[in-house]
Amino acid sequence: MKLKALISFLFLFAFSYTQAEEAKIHLYGEMHGSIAHINEQYELWKFFYTEENYRHLFLEMPYYSAEFLNVWMQEDDDALLDMLFEEMNGTAICTPANIEFFRKIKIELPETVFHGTDIGHLYSSIGYRFLNYLLENDMGESEQYNLTLQAIEQGRRFYYDVDFNHSMRSELMVSNFIREFDNLNGESIMSAFYGAVHVAMGNYPLVLGGGPTMASQLARRYGDRLRITELRQRLRQNLNGTPALFTIGNIEYRAVYYGEQDVSSFSESYISRQLWRLEDAYEDFRYEAVTGILLPFTYFPMRVQMKEVYVIRYTKHDGSSITMYFRTSGTVLQNMDAAEEFIIP
Repeated sequence: MKLKALISFLFLFAFSYTQAEEAKIHLYGEMHGSIAHINEQYELWKFFYTEENYRHLFLEMPYYSAEFLNVWMQEDDDALLDMLFEEMNGTAICTPANIEFFRKIKIELPETVFHGTDIGHLYSSIGYRFLNYLLENDMGESEQYNLTLQAIEQGRRFYYDVDFNHSMRSELMVSNFIREFDNLNGESIMSAFYGAVHVAMGNYPLVLGGGPTMASQLARRYGDRLRITELRQRLRQNLNGTPALFTIGNIEYRAVYYGEQDVSSFSESYISRQLWRLEDAYEDFRYEAVTGILLPFTYFPMRVQMKEVYVIRYTKHDGSSITMYFRTSGTVLQNMDAAEEFIIP
């Protein structure tokens, strides 16, 4: 009997280990606020949920914010969701499209479990509010309570002790991610709302510390179990934008429309922007005078290449709009490739 029990144990251990080894991480990098990226992430999660039986969705937000979302998923109303987004007002995630993303998940994909892997942003409001929630529900000795305290301390250090040290933030994001993933014991996951800069392989730009990115650090640990997709590249290659026509002066250019982005959370002047790429237009505008305004390639919701022309239309709070024109000519801003604004004659 002891031999049989041992064989059974070894079989179960090997089976569990194989499951863990085969678990996949589908890591997606977005441009925050891009409606096209938000919609794409919902469709991706719907596919993994319905076709692959995934249930765990990792988010670029603190542990306690994701746990509040898990509590909200079990409730009959949206009071908790409304509270969270009211507290997050002014941050990149606080957009109507993101709110709708979560509401659709609650209705259509109700077994979703959220995991927050970022440091403790808004710890003095959402973090302590979740601590109080746990205490009120006799969970002061729980793992959730301890992990919430840990996330709060990470946020406090980032904002006060180390003066916005993004290298430290990256290391903590990675360790939080590893903890959440490894604790699943073999279940595959997808990510959402991670900025493209975290998902890119290589190093962060110098302005963010210059160390290895989150994706690079995760790749060292998980190897080919990590599947990385930057949604800007997916949008350009797979969706390829929407064909359109754009007239400048008396010339009509074929254009590709890449959708609208909500920028109200981080812009005082504008509520949204729309973007087009003009086809075969670079030679027509390569010598036009520039204004000195530069936009890093990471600013765009799709993969940007050299010798291209882009049109961005910004909508103001009063409903009026302005249109700006950019070309990619090899200009660099803080060690990052950047598009430069030029003047239409």
